[in-house]
Amino acid sequence: MDDLKGQHAGYYPEVITRLPEADIQFKGVRAWILQSEKHQLIFFEMEPSARVPEHRHDYVQWGIVIDGKMELTINGKTRTCEKGDEYVIPARAEHYARFLAKSRVIDFFSEKSRYKTKSP
Repeated sequence: MDDLKGQHAGYYPEVITRLPEADIQFKGVRAWILQSEKHQLIFFEMEPSARVPEHRHDYVQWGIVIDGKMELTINGKTRTCEKGDEYVIPARAEHYARFLAKSRVIDFFSEKSRYKTKSP
């Protein structure tokens, strides 16, 4: 198992990228959707220039940084998140993110249709 360490550094392995790709409208962002009946788990890859503009939604979001570095602002408070850092975005909280390095982030949305799949 140790020989696989770092094999996919910076990118998700094929087991993830075989999932349906999300229709993401932000430059420098790709994502894959693991869909459940009531929730979504999204596997994001961000380029260093990627930005997610300020927005809010009516449900809670949890995330973890797998690789990279981002500045996350929630209700006007900014923090830097790096590998291993987790965050919770409360329902209706204004938030946005700026990526400072190539990053992989996993987000759990407590809503079933946050993202749609990309059309073929």
